[in-house]
Amino acid sequence: MGSDLLKVIQQVGREKNINPEVLIEAVESALLLASKKKFGSVDNLAFHLNRETGEVELFSVRKVTEVVKDKEREILLEEARKFEAEVKAGDTIEVQMEIEDFGRIAAQTAKHVIIQKVREAERENVYNDFKDRKGELINGIILRYEKGNAIIDLGKTEVAIPPKEQIPGETFKPGDRIRAYIADVYKTSKGPQITLSRTHAGFVAKLFEVEVPEIYEGIVTIMGTVREPGERTKIAVHSKDKDVDPVGACVGVRGSRVQSIVRELRGEKIDIIRWSEDPLTFVANALSPAEILHADFDPKNKSVKIVVSDQHLSLAIGKKGQNARLASKLTGWKIDINSEFEVKEQKMRLSRKREQVIKHLSNLPDIDLGVAERIMSRGINSLEEVAALSVEELASIPGVGEGMARSIIQSASEKLKKQDTGGDIV
Repeated sequence: MGSDLLKVIQQVGREKNINPEVLIEAVESALLLASKKKFGSVDNLAFHLNRETGEVELFSVRKVTEVVKDKEREILLEEARKFEAEVKAGDTIEVQMEIEDFGRIAAQTAKHVIIQKVREAERENVYNDFKDRKGELINGIILRYEKGNAIIDLGKTEVAIPPKEQIPGETFKPGDRIRAYIADVYKTSKGPQITLSRTHAGFVAKLFEVEVPEIYEGIVTIMGTVREPGERTKIAVHSKDKDVDPVGACVGVRGSRVQSIVRELRGEKIDIIRWSEDPLTFVANALSPAEILHADFDPKNKSVKIVVSDQHLSLAIGKKGQNARLASKLTGWKIDINSEFEVKEQKMRLSRKREQVIKHLSNLPDIDLGVAERIMSRGINSLEEVAALSVEELASIPGVGEGMARSIIQSASEKLKKQDTGGDIV
């Protein structure tokens, strides 16, 4: 192979950004394994690629001894001193061997090793280029489509955007420029895997960072982004400067900034929400443009019941529940929305139910209207619930003693048997 091999290694090293020494060491290791077919055992052999001439040299590693018992692994002291004058018994030396018939094998082996190392190095370089870029935007050019995957040229490598990471309904032609979000970068047995996405919520957040200088400079902060790709995005923003309106900054003069992002997202609707640490204000903003009339928060279950006007019910819920669903994801609160009419109807039903239960309870022996109302005030709404109480629970209600409690429970059970009812009395 001579100097040609050395030139190839040096050229490949420069072009592929690989240390030539790495290629040389790989070739030496591969040649050693390849030589096993010719020489058998290779545990005392060593290949060296001469860094000056490019010639491949094979050496036999032998122990210097005064009596040779193994010709393959030992050498007489006198013979060893022909190679190294200062050597002494017990030392090891490398004795060069003839490999006239090994040239073709060496050339093929070197070729395969260099190709493999180049592939490995290219993969490693790609991984190193992208491993710290997770969460960034990247520009590429559409090359082609394969089974729905958009193949993107990123310069040093090609990456596929799978169908699930493409905005529904969007199409590109080969040669079109495209922007995408680097959602993940990791290693696999087949090389680095780069996940590009145009559906990730982070894609919208990064687009705002590019379009809105106040976000890039850290004056306005994106507090949360939720999205149903191709349909709607809600993004919550907050300003560290009281003189800077975060929503206005994101919208831009005459909507110029947000419209630029909408065009990139192929018409996707974007709601820019003013973030607030007050849950009521934040939930109200998130449900905009619907106006909240009343809100009942349950911090323990992180849920809130919202009342809106009849006219704003469809706005609050949105198409197929989209507005309410995104608002819930953005705020972190489970949102239950009702209209004024629904709330009035619920109150009327509850009132009628209460009247019926009190009537049934007051008809039981030993229970007057006052006692029935006190039982109701404990959240007991049916004869079934009365019959299921323990004597102690019922006797704890003011005006109900232990004896009355037993009588009430027994009467409720007997009345239920007669009526053969299995639900609330309404």
